Amino acid sequence: MTLQQFLRVLRKRLYLVVTCLLIFTAVAAAYTYSSTKKYEASAEIFVATAATDANATNLAAGNTFSEARVQTYTSIAASPAITDAVVKQLHLTMSSAALAKEITSDAPLNKVLVNIHVTDNSPEQAAVLCNAVAQQFTTVVASLEQTSASAPSPVKLTVTKPATAPSGPVSPKKKLDIGIGFLLGLIVGIAAAVIRELFDTSVKTVVELQTIAEAPVLGVIPFDRKTEADPVAFRGDAHGLRAESFRQLRTSLQFVDVDNPPTVIAVTSAVQGEGKSTTAINLAASLAEAGKRVCLLEADLRRPTVAKTLGLVGDVGLTTILIGEATIEQVLQNAGNNLAVITSGPIPPNPSELLLSHTVREVIRTLAERVDYLVIDTAPLLPVADGAEVAALAEVTMLVVRAGRTTRDQVSRAVEALGKVAERPVGTVLNRAAKSNSGEYGYYYYDYRPTKEKQQRGRRAAEPEPRRSRRDRDRDDATV
Repeated sequence: MTLQQFLRVLRKRLYLVVTCLLIFTAVAAAYTYSSTKKYEASAEIFVATAATDANATNLAAGNTFSEARVQTYTSIAASPAITDAVVKQLHLTMSSAALAKEITSDAPLNKVLVNIHVTDNSPEQAAVLCNAVAQQFTTVVASLEQTSASAPSPVKLTVTKPATAPSGPVSPKKKLDIGIGFLLGLIVGIAAAVIRELFDTSVKTVVELQTIAEAPVLGVIPFDRKTEADPVAFRGDAHGLRAESFRQLRTSLQFVDVDNPPTVIAVTSAVQGEGKSTTAINLAASLAEAGKRVCLLEADLRRPTVAKTLGLVGDVGLTTILIGEATIEQVLQNAGNNLAVITSGPIPPNPSELLLSHTVREVIRTLAERVDYLVIDTAPLLPVADGAEVAALAEVTMLVVRAGRTTRDQVSRAVEALGKVAERPVGTVLNRAAKSNSGEYGYYYYDYRPTKEKQQRGRRAAEPEPRRSRRDRDRDDATV
């Protein structure tokens, strides 16, 4: 994965990174503020040999002896010999084992010093415990070094720095703990984003779609949050990026076969929810905008949406024609200039049988003869066989793929489903794509977008001049 791809993944999965970051930071903060504060008091002990002859040789030998022994003394600090005596001396409620867990010790290299550390919930109590442990430590170590009960100890231990009450707690360390939580959240979030991207098999780019479908990408429809509120792009914003994308799709479709341009176009998808119906509606609207006579036929007899989207009557439509209760003329509904619509009509119990009937072929043939373009909204290809059956009746089929949702396997299976009826998609449409996949024109069309001032001037120029009286016209002629 290149740096550019990595940054693109982080930008795409930013919500996942931020979520992990917030969770880990919040947990670290909650742990920090809910934890009991611990205070640590420390005492320093100097270790020396009790040599009677203080010449240079003896002092050097004693110093070497002390340096070698102090590392061993550190393991004695939390021994029962010391903790039992301290518990008894201070009349503590805690056990000897509990006290041992609060005691640590260390001995700096090349020095004859032993540091005793004791932690407690109270800073004053930590200092008292540490001093008691240090004093008991000197006694126990000195006694251990005695070779006999009557002989003096060869070492002498002195508490050089008694413990004092610490000014602040050693744990929890708020800044450090929260910083660690922040860092862990960032690492986990980035790792989760990369892993999810690696396991994401959805089609995201034009190159991926073109390679998998083995068909050209005729159009890239950008993601627009206003799509749900305004499904028809030409009604919401006729000069918006989405409307321009459908105009590009219209142009691409017209260049599919210059010598024999297709007039009966089936629009389908692999599964539900990819935007095939919205694409069919906007494709029909873009063709009608170009001055062509267009009919939109809804052949999705299972989950129709065209009537609701366009605000038309859904009680009559294709199924009404197929069962002989109405004619084509009776169910045609006007959806704008040059655009007629036949909705699906009542949902039948046997959609597949109806779509295989000879009447469907007659309806499509009749409509194709009356209009310049017939756009057919079909059912998805993978859940049912309806989509492939209707696609076989059209001249060309367009496959709509939703970016970031439709998987590569679904696209391959959809193309395979069309192949079973001797049909291949003439092209694909990448729907709800990120703006980076919308083509360069998506960034430059704003230069040609009419401003409100130009639109107002255009409307004023298009308005007819007010009718003048004959006397006014005569006066103007006389002036000239």
